[in-house]
Amino acid sequence: MTLRPANLPIHVALPDLLAALVGSTKAVLVAPPGAGKTTVVPLALLDAPWRSGRKIIVLEPRRLAARAAAHRMAQTLGEPIGQTVGYRVRLDTKISAQTRIEVVTEGVFTSMLLDDPELSGIAAVLFDEFHERSLDADLGLALALDATALRPDLRILVMSATIDGARIASLLDDAPIIESLGRAFDVETIHVDRDPLIRLEDQLTKTIRTALRDHPGSVLVFLPGQAEIARTAERLRAGVPADIDIAPLYGQLTTIEQDRAIEPAPADRRKIVLATAIAETSLTIEGITIVIDSGLRRIPAYEPATGLTTLQTRKISRAGADQRRGRAGRTGPGVCYRLWAEGQTAALEPFDQPEILGADLTRLALDLTSWGVTEPTQLRFLNPPPKPAWNEAIALLKSLDAVDDTARITPAGKALARLPLHPRLAHMIHCAAIEGTPTLATEIAILLTERGLGGNSTDLAHRYGNFRRERGRSADEAKILAKRWARLAGDRQSANHQPIADADIGRHLARAYPDRLAQRSGAPGRFRLANGRAASLDVADPLAAEPFLVVTDITGAAASGRIRAAVAIDRTTIDQLFATDIVSDTVLAFDDASQSVRARRLQRLNALKLSDEPVAVEQPERAATLLAANCVIASLPWTKDQKSLRARATFLNATLGKEWPDLSDEGLDKDRAWLSAHLLGLTQCGQIGAGHLGNALDILLPWNRRQEIDRLLPSHFDAPSGSRLPIDYEAENGPTLAVRVQELFGLNRHPSIAGGRLPLLIILLSPAHRPIQTTRDLPGFWQGSWREVAKDLKGRYPRHPWPDDPLNTQPTNRAKPRGT
Repeated sequence: MTLRPANLPIHVALPDLLAALVGSTKAVLVAPPGAGKTTVVPLALLDAPWRSGRKIIVLEPRRLAARAAAHRMAQTLGEPIGQTVGYRVRLDTKISAQTRIEVVTEGVFTSMLLDDPELSGIAAVLFDEFHERSLDADLGLALALDATALRPDLRILVMSATIDGARIASLLDDAPIIESLGRAFDVETIHVDRDPLIRLEDQLTKTIRTALRDHPGSVLVFLPGQAEIARTAERLRAGVPADIDIAPLYGQLTTIEQDRAIEPAPADRRKIVLATAIAETSLTIEGITIVIDSGLRRIPAYEPATGLTTLQTRKISRAGADQRRGRAGRTGPGVCYRLWAEGQTAALEPFDQPEILGADLTRLALDLTSWGVTEPTQLRFLNPPPKPAWNEAIALLKSLDAVDDTARITPAGKALARLPLHPRLAHMIHCAAIEGTPTLATEIAILLTERGLGGNSTDLAHRYGNFRRERGRSADEAKILAKRWARLAGDRQSANHQPIADADIGRHLARAYPDRLAQRSGAPGRFRLANGRAASLDVADPLAAEPFLVVTDITGAAASGRIRAAVAIDRTTIDQLFATDIVSDTVLAFDDASQSVRARRLQRLNALKLSDEPVAVEQPERAATLLAANCVIASLPWTKDQKSLRARATFLNATLGKEWPDLSDEGLDKDRAWLSAHLLGLTQCGQIGAGHLGNALDILLPWNRRQEIDRLLPSHFDAPSGSRLPIDYEAENGPTLAVRVQELFGLNRHPSIAGGRLPLLIILLSPAHRPIQTTRDLPGFWQGSWREVAKDLKGRYPRHPWPDDPLNTQPTNRAKPRGT
């Protein structure tokens, strides 16, 4: 193999690398950006004696990088792409029978391994840009290491710009480490303090214009995401010179648009490339001498509590900032503008967090179970998958019938694993294949995984209709891929489409996202998801008035999520799909307004309330318990005798101990079981009568205890006058007797209860029943203050007796006859 002149730094390290891979099957290559490792090393390995005519697989983290690397190597060989060097990425493949170097994305490599664990016909696997630590790269390396048990001659080379070489070498059985110098020209760093009062796009636009004025060459601008790129491009178009091209660069662009962005600008023109983190590594964009770094990137963040992966904007790491800065010095001296204060660089995290530590692990778990692994500890990971996220993933796979209770893959799981998709979407396609409509499901999956197809409407049914009508390379490739997936799922029917109703799309997506079924909650645009999360739509969105949705994309916090993509689904479809999961229950509740127990029949699907209607109360025991628990004890229709009995029992409880029940309002309120047993058949507080209360008291105070109460605490006092007067046992100062003083004439002892141990408090009344004296010593009253009381009242009540000697006067409850 003859290469072009050795004008890249990596050529110096090639002899050591080639020797290492002869003496060992594993190696680590650490080479900074610009060293040339991505395109030089694979070509150098073509002549390795151990290759024996077999292929070399090069893994890249992104489709754009894979295509660019393959094209660069093909150009080096002076060949068209697809001969010695080819690539395989989703939606695009350029290989032939002559291909000896295949550049593939990391996800494609995982599928290759699962299809052929021995990697037949493959001599080496090169993991490029491993420092990005994508989930697919970590998984691919773990599986490749495990595959060496079957293929001990398989070469594994991990290449990275910034990585802990010793740590990765230890994982690779103490593999040799080869280091290469990079080729980086001087890059001046200029810090521009971020103004929080100015929108990011406005400050970037100002900085870009300054850089274009002060420095030659083209500009590479790093922004968080597509929205910021669009807004910045809009601002630039109004003010940049006519000889400057504006080229967006992000993952959702077509291949042609991406290639246009990375092509060098014509000799008489300059270029502004507005890029996401996609341009941090692998790519060399000719002519770039200026980098402007926002310091932000948008990454997926998985929330195990909701099962949702949302995009979050975060600060880049120091390693990421260095990668971006290095883009300005790839082909000559350059300058890097950083939109943060110089002192803030030290506060950045040293490296980006490996994706495996914060990602949805459902696909990884499915791939591992397909590999025969039930616990990730059975494989060698640089960072093992976190246990909570792993458990969440296994739980979701169980709900999709992909694994059994022992976390072993099921036949359905094997069908899901054949599809290079998230298990949710694979499950949707698998179910559709059983029904005979897999192509519709695969096209829906394409719509969700390839952004930009069908437009950007929130309504996926609308986007699907647009996608079916779209013509062009991207749409055509997507439809071809959908048919390929349908064949993988077992479709053997014609791809001709019948008219598709929105309900069909909702039906399929509900199988993929059962936890994201959403029900309108209150005002239009407000929804509650089956997983309990709240979310909203703009009230002007046509979906805002729909009673039920399936939500596929949502952003924001759990309390204020914003729906970005959804489709309507009808209640009938929900009932059909989730008949075994819908729970029907009759709920009894006490209605304060009517003071009654009401029954409602509810149908629930997790957090969704599908129906709620009033029904007859048919659970008398529960109704009685609920009625007893909510009625106001003091407002119940107690008779005087019942009140007296309660008061006396309560008094004995307070004075003699707990062997007597506390029948006060507070005591009875502690446990309403004494009442509920006597309310069977009742549903309203107004239906409770004295008879029900009497029956309850009969249980609380059996007959023998009542007799004892009557003996110790009589309910009435038999006055000398013959009157039977009630004793008040609820009085604040203890048992009290209110009696007209004339009715006690002749009584020389003080009235008492409890066998004479407890004197009553006597309230002595005038003939008009007004209190005139209280006493606990009636004999003392007769001998003491009686005369003054009699003297004072005699003139006021002349028709009543006021004797000087009350002890020897006949008691009476009447006035003297007139004229006496």
